[in-house]
Amino acid sequence: MSDYLPKYYEDIREVNAIIKAESEAFEQFNEDAADVLAQFYIDTATWGLAFWEWLCGIPVNESKPINQRRELLRSKLRGIGTVTVGMIKNVAESYANGEVEIIEDSPNYTITVKFVGKLGVPANLADIQQALRDIIPAHLIVGFEFTYVTYNQLREKYVNYDALKASGLTYAELLIT
Repeated sequence: MSDYLPKYYEDIREVNAIIKAESEAFEQFNEDAADVLAQFYIDTATWGLAFWEWLCGIPVNESKPINQRRELLRSKLRGIGTVTVGMIKNVAESYANGEVEIIEDSPNYTITVKFVGKLGVPANLADIQQALRDIIPAHLIVGFEFTYVTYNQLREKYVNYDALKASGLTYAELLIT
């Protein structure tokens, strides 16, 4: 700010103190404005998630991790409109477990959501189930399938347990390989 003042103000102590105080206030104002702006977007909102949840009709649960609250909001917003296989897939993929396949069995009134993006059961499966139950018509049965590393898959790569142990891979690394 001092760059905008005439040079003869540089040596005046009171002017420098005023400029310092005002620059700190402007800096704080800019940080606060950026924080408020961040609340307008689900991906960056923190304290504003409660407003988003209220807007979407979701009970506020601040004990949940922020990323799970964001996933629930995204799925709620994606689940507006006519229910199609694409919409169900879009809602299910808004959660952290990633990619899914939707398997329709029309004669038996069944829809199966198969998680293929990551192995195992998603951490917030109850939220995913509720979000899908909210949008899928009541006459349809919704099933869930999960992918895991099976014993036979391990046997294909490793002859026995000693070979598996010798690889030095952790359980998490085995899931990716």
